[in-house]
Amino acid sequence: MKNTRANSGGNEREPAGPGRSAPRITTGLDALLIVCACGFFFFFGLAYFGLIGADEPRYAQVAREMLARHDWITPTLGGKPWLEKPALYYWQAMLAYAVFGVSDWAARLPSAFDATCMVAAIYLFLRRFHPGAQIDGALMTASSAGVIGFSRAASMDMPLTACFTISLLAWYAWFESKNKAYLGTFYVFAALGMLAKGPVAPALAVVVIVVFAIAAGNLGLIRRTLWGPGIALFCVVALPWYVAVQWKAPQFFREFILQHNLARFGTNLYHHKEPIWYYLPVTSLGLVPWIVLVAAALIGTIIAWRKNRRQSGSEDTLSLFLVIWLLVPLIFFSFSQSKLPGYVLPALPAATVLLACYLRAQRAANRRLSLPLLAFHALVSAGLIMPALLIRYLLLQPRLVWSHAAIVPCSIALVMAMAIALTLLARPNSSTLRFVTIVPVVLAVTIVLRLGASEIDAKLSARPVANEIAAIDHKKLPLAVFQTSRETEYGLAFYCNQIIGRYEFGQIPTGEHFVVAPAGSQAAVATQVPGRHVSFVGEFAPQNLEYFWVSAAPE
Repeated sequence: MKNTRANSGGNEREPAGPGRSAPRITTGLDALLIVCACGFFFFFGLAYFGLIGADEPRYAQVAREMLARHDWITPTLGGKPWLEKPALYYWQAMLAYAVFGVSDWAARLPSAFDATCMVAAIYLFLRRFHPGAQIDGALMTASSAGVIGFSRAASMDMPLTACFTISLLAWYAWFESKNKAYLGTFYVFAALGMLAKGPVAPALAVVVIVVFAIAAGNLGLIRRTLWGPGIALFCVVALPWYVAVQWKAPQFFREFILQHNLARFGTNLYHHKEPIWYYLPVTSLGLVPWIVLVAAALIGTIIAWRKNRRQSGSEDTLSLFLVIWLLVPLIFFSFSQSKLPGYVLPALPAATVLLACYLRAQRAANRRLSLPLLAFHALVSAGLIMPALLIRYLLLQPRLVWSHAAIVPCSIALVMAMAIALTLLARPNSSTLRFVTIVPVVLAVTIVLRLGASEIDAKLSARPVANEIAAIDHKKLPLAVFQTSRETEYGLAFYCNQIIGRYEFGQIPTGEHFVVAPAGSQAAVATQVPGRHVSFVGEFAPQNLEYFWVSAAPE
């Protein structure tokens, strides 16, 4: 079996002079690039628009309630146990709230922090075991659409992905170096992954390692991985919370393990049914702008591995490991009866690291990427500008997107694609490829945050709704909803920091209160509260909502 470091062709940045200052300068520049990339892609503008969807405000509110109760064991929502997910994100959000105060951007800090740790781990791993690919791997990961999106979300997907990525990198570092400290790190982060989103983290890691051992013809790896002290570390880190929450909430096993893990995978209980090929486009979009080159790297790596194996019995073990890591989550979740985009996020770092290693190998062999491949890559990279410039139309007037409104963004994207392709032809090196690919990503993120944030906030978040109600609610009255979405209900619960009653479920406050309902619902609201006065007090047109004041119930 061929050693990966031998295949890499060595570090392309050799020391300059006896003082060996060049590597230190290069490392410092790399660190600066990573800090700037992570700072912009993950942290910049976290408060530009409010929490969106049902999950973000719900998870943010759970963390707030746990902090208010000083309870680090039992997640609650509206004062009742909420046992869908483990506690790692909640703990991180509680710490962020304690330091910065409760806010939507503080609720998003854990994901941004975890994504930064993941990118740093990729850099350090590649610098040690595949030198020359480290800055590519770090920046390609940081600039991928899926990583950027989920690093800015108050959810469990990025904490799981970061823990899963670091655990597998540590396992491979142990495989390569035989240093047991790496194997211990693998077990610790596998345990943290289990605290992030449940047994899926260690389960997927086991499958990746077993498939790799079989493909590499080294079944002894499985036995050697089962290291007693590492298993003990896993148990010490992961099990105490599981035991404690089961003790305090006996329904935990049924709700979390049976319903939100097994039933979610095996049935359509939560109504997220998608076709078996669903994760192919999802993964492709998540890897934009690198998807074209990732596809080339994946195909080229598989072909080269099969060819080398037939000819000499040798193989590039790191590339093989990364291909397996990429494919296992993709295949595993494709068979799930419940599919959401974030499920496949743990596969994305494997793809970007594989691409970095592939490009390093191409440089070592003095091979250039083909002209059609570069042209297609340039088109995809520049294409990011189009949806960014059209974000307002996509949210407010989607039918106008393919009319005259798309002419200017399309023209800009085509000009940028030509400029990228010509630049890559003139200077076909890794730094140029990184620069001309990441620039459109930076521009797209900037445009969305600067030009589209207000529309995203108005159309998708309950924050402006809560702000309008707060401006007219001088008594801090209870709040209820009627025939609105879960997104509105959970968003109001977070921003108003109160339990939101739902009229349809009979959760109607007996005292005077406000109720949020679709526009034109005043008569329907009145039928729900016979004998009580219902007054129109305002509306929020972007979400087609109205607010009504309801008098207290007659005694």
